[in-house]
Amino acid sequence: MKHPNRDTVSRFEDLPNVGKAIAEDFHTIGIDRPQDLIGQDAYRMYDILCETTGTRHDPCVIDVFLSAVDFMEGGDPRPWWSFTEERKARLG
Repeated sequence: MKHPNRDTVSRFEDLPNVGKAIAEDFHTIGIDRPQDLIGQDAYRMYDILCETTGTRHDPCVIDVFLSAVDFMEGGDPRPWWSFTEERKARLG
């Protein structure tokens, strides 16, 4: 699968692991373009999403956020579930 150029990608849905629902989540928390993910804290993004929507979302959303931030910061594309162990270690 060909992955987008990080510098020119304009749609969240073109990022690995990101579909329409996650793209909408990014917009909900004020992240409007993929390049805005660079330097973001996926855990804080999740907290903001839960606060903004008044709903505790599935923690797997953090894994997808981690994968999107990692990819936009230059990481190799990896499936979102490869970030689950990191999340569980951090959150206990």
